[in-house]
Amino acid sequence: MDFHDTGGAGAPVVLLHAATGHSGMWEHQLPALTKAGYRCIAFDRRAEGHASDQLHEVAASLALERFHLVGTAAGAIVAVDYALSRPQWLRSLVLANTIVGVTDRDYLELSRRLRPSPQFEAMPADFRELGPSYRAAHAEGTRRWQVLAQAKPRVAYTTRNSISWAALETIKLPTLLLTGDADLYMPPSVLRLFAARFPKCESLVIAECGHSAYWEQPELFNRAVLDFLKKN
Repeated sequence: MDFHDTGGAGAPVVLLHAATGHSGMWEHQLPALTKAGYRCIAFDRRAEGHASDQLHEVAASLALERFHLVGTAAGAIVAVDYALSRPQWLRSLVLANTIVGVTDRDYLELSRRLRPSPQFEAMPADFRELGPSYRAAHAEGTRRWQVLAQAKPRVAYTTRNSISWAALETIKLPTLLLTGDADLYMPPSVLRLFAARFPKCESLVIAECGHSAYWEQPELFNRAVLDFLKKN
């Protein structure tokens, strides 16, 4: 399995990329978290098997013991799945710009209203996953994101657990929820729905930001994550 490990004696932080893209998308986070003293591991998920099992394979092979888990979009769904299976391995959860994987009927109906199919999936990836403010102001950054996003095919994932509203209420880990004010997947109103379900939850909405806060607003994203990690 391909992964990048910065090494060091600091508390470990594992980063889980979105379905679009790969571990190289964390180019703004790895230096910042490493500079702050953390050991960072970012890996590329395989298409076969449960992604949370792949995560545990990496964690066990590196003898990470308890670690912080940071996921964006589909990577955050994997993080939730792992937290439901192996909470004893974790210190905290950061879940950014994600639909979380909840399968309750009311949430699926809400999702269909937000992102009608098949029209939504037919939109270009950068339209769906980068906010309009970023695309308007950062042409070169948008092109860089597109190059990285297209470097590897999208990786489908399966979860070991059934993720539901009730299941989220069993996660006792300190949890930070992040989204952008222009995120088409997790707008602020949906963030509030999730924040009410996690027992130990903080949340933040980042302004002028779409579905990829780690890329669109890396300084704000990194500051929020580091402030949260320091407390946990």
